[in-house]
Parts: sequence; structure tokens; C-alpha cells
Amino acid sequence: MLHSMTKPLDEQGAPTPPAGVGPHEARELALMLAGKKPLAYFSELTRAELDWPDDGFAPYVAAGRIVKREYRHLETISGAPEEIRSLYYALPGEEWRIERAHRNRLRGYRTRDETEDDAREMGQLLGYSTTEVAAYLEWRDRIRKMMRAGT
Repeated sequence: MLHSMTKPLDEQGAPTPPAGVGPHEARELALMLAGKKPLAYFSELTRAELDWPDDGFAPYVAAGRIVKREYRHLETISGAPEEIRSLYYALPGEEWRIERAHRNRLRGYRTRDETEDDAREMGQLLGYSTTEVAAYLEWRDRIRKMMRAGT
């Protein structure tokens, strides 16, 4: 059962994710090396300060244990063009996930609203179980309702 809305709040005042809801942040590389995660994804505005994982993944990319793809594209955000860097890492043999995940993310940027199908597909591409994806979707819907209600 998912945690209720009475659970602790994060720094934005939103309920913290219940157990079983990602993200795999700071654990992606270890999970990939253990063969438990087929794809990792990182994306942010290029002007934003972000601790990108390139250095940690680099030796494994060089050794062929992990495949890396990087994309940059422009999006209009708040009326101004912004460059976005998207970084994908996949296990060998799982490279097909990169193109599907990138198309999924570009759809989200264009529509500015991630559909349930997009979220489900991305979760599966990243290696989350059906149960984890369902828990995330329920949690995300609760957050959206809470935001619409202004609480």
C-alpha cells in the first residue's frame, strides 16, 4: 500500500515518495554494473549547475561495459531559448532503450505534460518494475491533485 499524504514533506512541500518509487539517483552506476538497471538518464539545462555523472561512468564506457549517448537540443522555456543536455547510459545490448527514451523525453518537452503512457514507458525503459511504475504514477497523480488544490 502506498504511503498517505500525511508522510513527511520534501523541500518543496510535496509528500516524499513512498517506498518503491525511485529515483535511483546516486545509485545508477552501481545498479547498472550489477546488471539490475538497463538504462540511466540525466537531463538539465546546460546553464544549470549540475553534478553530471560523466566522470564516474567514464571508465566503464571506455571499457565497453556501458554505452553512452549524449544529445543537446534547444527548447523555448519561459519565452527564451534554452539548451538542454540529455545524457543516457545503457548496458551493452540495451542501446535500443536510448532512442526510445530520448523520443519519449522530447515528447514531454514539446507537450510540457507527461502523459501516463509516457511515464509508464520511461519507467519501464529505465528498468523499474511494473509495481514500481504503478506506485510512481499513483504518487505523481497525488502530487498533481495537491498542486491543483493549492495545498
